[in-house]
Amino acid sequence: MAFRSVFDAGALRSEFEASGISTRFIPIIWKHVFQNPRCQLDEVPSLPAAAYAVLRSKFKPMTSSLSSAVDAKDGVTTKLLIHLQNGSSVEAVIMRYDTTLGKYDGKPRPGGLRSTLCVSSQVGCKMGCKFCATGTMGFKNNLSSGEIVEQLVHASRISHIRNVVFMGMGEPLNNYNALVEAVQIITGHPFQLSPKRITVSTVGIIHAINKIHNDLPNVNLAISLHAPDQEIRCQIMPAARAFPLVKLMDALKLYQNDSQQKIFVEYIMLDGVNDQEEHAHQLGKLLETFKVVVNLIPFNPIASSSFQTSTKQNVTKFQKVLRGLYNIRTTVRKQMGDDISGACGQLVVSLSQQRSVGGASLLTDIEDL
Repeated sequence: MAFRSVFDAGALRSEFEASGISTRFIPIIWKHVFQNPRCQLDEVPSLPAAAYAVLRSKFKPMTSSLSSAVDAKDGVTTKLLIHLQNGSSVEAVIMRYDTTLGKYDGKPRPGGLRSTLCVSSQVGCKMGCKFCATGTMGFKNNLSSGEIVEQLVHASRISHIRNVVFMGMGEPLNNYNALVEAVQIITGHPFQLSPKRITVSTVGIIHAINKIHNDLPNVNLAISLHAPDQEIRCQIMPAARAFPLVKLMDALKLYQNDSQQKIFVEYIMLDGVNDQEEHAHQLGKLLETFKVVVNLIPFNPIASSSFQTSTKQNVTKFQKVLRGLYNIRTTVRKQMGDDISGACGQLVVSLSQQRSVGGASLLTDIEDL
């Protein structure tokens, strides 16, 4: 890329250090751009002259642009189409919640209105999960840390973001260095999101799971498990062949011992494939020694898949087995943004699938927690 984003922290620090400029000015630049994303870098106040020269020659305040923001009929979901400087596009989704409407342990939940942003880490994905539209794109390229952070900047112009989930396009742990740098940026000044309000989802990249707690302490880990045994997992998630379930569970046990954090388990409900009572018992036995929250996800049909959505009866029965017999906290994910292809597994940018919604150009597909 001819110019880097100012949110590409490593590149900006290197350039400043090479020019003898103190890196303490970097948060000042980020704060100004976060508040004024359409600014020119010459407008950032109180920088040394050498800093302006470096910024003008090598960086842009924003390398991406917001092509469209489409609201779903549910009134709480907004899907963003973000155009990158290399000509590619990614999608991000804003999901708004009123936490006081739910209950926890039978009591009203504290809090209030909050927004969660689901961000992408790659253009496309090489994992090829058969129930996910993003996998049909294949892998195009990794995003830089700046391109990841810019999704938050764009979304913050629309809604105050309190939580960030890396559940959009791509496998975050396959873009590990950019992921780590992006999280470090958004948990620092000026964004200052709590690490406990950031969740990273993965299909189970074992070598990255083994180091993520040291690199990103207190960040939540979500595992896209989706099957209780290796055979079914390989059928619906081809990449699972490289990460055998036994070894994955060993890695998760070590992660939990080190972090002392709950693990979120994502489980997409596919009719007749992984949603039977026997599968619930298998999953319960697999997870009964872990501190986990299992999130059962109603399948959102995509054009390239022959899978069907589980019946409500099967989902309810599955949940009762995990809760009642194995004492595993289990939730059913609320479907959000289906009509704008913003629901779990639907994120894919493909010109051949372009359609118009509300006068905006909308390119079909994501996961929400």
